Amino acid sequence: MMKQIRSLAGLLCICLFAVSGLAAVSEAPSFRLPAIGGEIDLAQLEGKVVYLDFWASWCEPCRDSFPWMTEIQQKYRDQGLEIIAVNLDKERRLADGFLQQMDINFIVAFDPSGETASRYDLGGMPGSYLIGRDGNIHASHLGFRDKDKAKLEKAIQQLLQQPQEKVK
Repeated sequence: MMKQIRSLAGLLCICLFAVSGLAAVSEAPSFRLPAIGGEIDLAQLEGKVVYLDFWASWCEPCRDSFPWMTEIQQKYRDQGLEIIAVNLDKERRLADGFLQQMDINFIVAFDPSGETASRYDLGGMPGSYLIGRDGNIHASHLGFRDKDKAKLEKAIQQLLQQPQEKVK
């Protein structure tokens, strides 16, 4: 009976963790990827708050997240926010077709091998990670719904208020 209770308690903790969308604070895996207009290296953004979003052309919630990311980038860029949207399509033409329908003002990178997504333990799309000025992942989120916008924006605001020095 105790074994069953412990198993149930463990399952409950896992479910709460998944629902909360919060990740244990850990160092963000570094990456360097081809991007529109060149290349993006996460290390270039040291001292900034980074909203890292993984997406694909076939992902309907991804289509819904792009206008919000454009709005948030415009609103908080001057405070130190950088959005990086990493496409995981194997064929670049699919991503390009998707992007032609979008108005974007943030960095778009390409990871057709999915290596970067694997390093972040991506569980689905869109999947996003909020990286603080300290270079650590402070939150993660799976999916995108209108009801998520306020929670995501609040987390961004909180990280933007933290000091810019990098903590080792």
